[in-house]
Amino acid sequence: MALALCLLLDPPSDRTVRRLWERLEERGIATLLTHTHGRHVPHLSYAVLLEWDLDAVLAATATLPDDGPVEIAVQGTVAFPRGRAALACSVTSATASRQERTVAALRDTGAMLHRHYEPGHWVPHVSVSTGLTAAQLPLAVTAVADVLPLTLRCDHAALVDTADGRRWPLTGVP
Repeated sequence: MALALCLLLDPPSDRTVRRLWERLEERGIATLLTHTHGRHVPHLSYAVLLEWDLDAVLAATATLPDDGPVEIAVQGTVAFPRGRAALACSVTSATASRQERTVAALRDTGAMLHRHYEPGHWVPHVSVSTGLTAAQLPLAVTAVADVLPLTLRCDHAALVDTADGRRWPLTGVP
């Protein structure tokens, strides 16, 4: 599948997103709670790799500076192709620079980056649902609107294998 470098949420932010997922599941909308292996965690991905050498990626992430926690302002819902919906996040220029630096370090390992995570094409988001029907989209948008405005705090990071949910925690927040 893929390997993602994810910023993970602090406990209060994690609970907020999980409560949203639970409300949607109660309304019959599949979320990351029940998607694939069921071990998904609320996150903001800086990069998704399609091909990689794990040892090289681990070595590269160990060299990234720890710039501390990141606060992400959630402004609404973004709908992606194939029934995907997410929290639409705005980021500061400093956070965008952090993402660019992270991508450069990963690319230097020879890894293949998913095109949607290229600097300048990255759309910061926290996934909500991965299989919405057109009829469910208004329900998801309303559920998100009910929790806005929202600020999420990312206070740790990990590499996550999307195939099985395995995680390799990073020592800091790039």
